[in-house]
Amino acid sequence: MRYVIFIGLVTALIIGCHHVGSLEEDAGPDADTDSDSDTDTETDTDTGTDTGPNECTQGEYSGDVVIATQSDVAALAGHTSISGYLYISCPSCTDLSELVCISSVGGRLAIRNNGALTNLDGLSGITTVGRYLEIWNNDTLTNLDGLSALTSLGEYLDVWSNLVLTNLDGLSSLTSVGEHLSIGDNPVLTNLDGLGALTSMNGILWVYSNEVLPDCEVCDLLDQITTAPSPIDVDDNFDDTCTPVPAGCP
Repeated sequence: MRYVIFIGLVTALIIGCHHVGSLEEDAGPDADTDSDSDTDTETDTDTGTDTGPNECTQGEYSGDVVIATQSDVAALAGHTSISGYLYISCPSCTDLSELVCISSVGGRLAIRNNGALTNLDGLSGITTVGRYLEIWNNDTLTNLDGLSALTSLGEYLDVWSNLVLTNLDGLSSLTSVGEHLSIGDNPVLTNLDGLGALTSMNGILWVYSNEVLPDCEVCDLLDQITTAPSPIDVDDNFDDTCTPVPAGCP
């Protein structure tokens, strides 16, 4: 009888010890997780480092990207470059901030038909575009300030039919355009001062049907460009008199 009781006690102790071990094992990862979470929170608070989806840890995106929804923007968070083209055509998109890590686009950067987009601030990291930049038919785009880091375009720049765009100041760092430059049908564009750093371009210069843009703005632009655009087509802008006429003015 004593032997049976002794065996029962040993069995109970073994079961009891095993149960405690399981709790410790269960508690271990939770405790570590809580500790890591606390540490991360403190790090964020102390350093201001963004540990969210915009950490620039995803490297280059290989291929072409089409952004048609806000979730497509989120899917690119953390990528530092795009090897192909980036085509942003998203009528409902209002925020490009999750693209802030991108520093270069290997092919074309096309920003077209974005009916709700008021700014391009999420593109503020882009310094080079391998081929061309198109900014077309963006009805609520008020400025291009999000492109202020852009210094060069491999091929051409087109800015067309942006209904409330009044200036190009966001392109103030752009120094070279590999081929042509065309600016047209921007009804409230008043000046080209934002292209003040542009000194080199080849191919066509076409400034057309900008209703309140004085032709003299184009003359001043030609004065600062050290290469020789050809042909030059300046037509149907606000008709003013450039006095004196800058060198090279058509």
